[in-house]
Amino acid sequence: MATPTNLPASFTTGAVLTAAQMNDLRGAFRILQVVSGSTTTETSTSSTTHADTTLTATITPQSASSQILVYVSHPSCFKGNGNSSNSINFRLVRGSTNIYTFNSFLGFTGSALEMYFSANAVHLDSPATTSATTYKTTFANEVAASQVKVQQGSIGSRILLMEVSA
Repeated sequence: MATPTNLPASFTTGAVLTAAQMNDLRGAFRILQVVSGSTTTETSTSSTTHADTTLTATITPQSASSQILVYVSHPSCFKGNGNSSNSINFRLVRGSTNIYTFNSFLGFTGSALEMYFSANAVHLDSPATTSATTYKTTFANEVAASQVKVQQGSIGSRILLMEVSA
């Protein structure tokens, strides 16, 4: 695939693109496929060990040079009021490997408050494979104290995977 470096730094009014420049534009940074996943399964933990949120999706890249743009939305998170340091830590996991920690200490207030909030993330990954690749989120309580939950009240979470050509 072509890269933007093959294109002029800027275009001027009335300029005519060459066939090579048009092909570079056509081939650079296209979205090759989109896969989504969702869950409404309410999941909770009181542990500092990461647990699955039940949000997952699998994509099979068409090229090993492609990147995967991952969007995650957990709109209904909860932290209990059992400890003033209670909060959530989220991870984005590819296969069994943590590739991105997001929203660390989410919901931390320094006081024992019950709270509802959302967690979102965007990450660009380079899995370098054409094999089926599974992405998921995990979560843990920052302090082994009271309960934290995702999909509170069975409100759905979503993950969107987009293969971007290199």
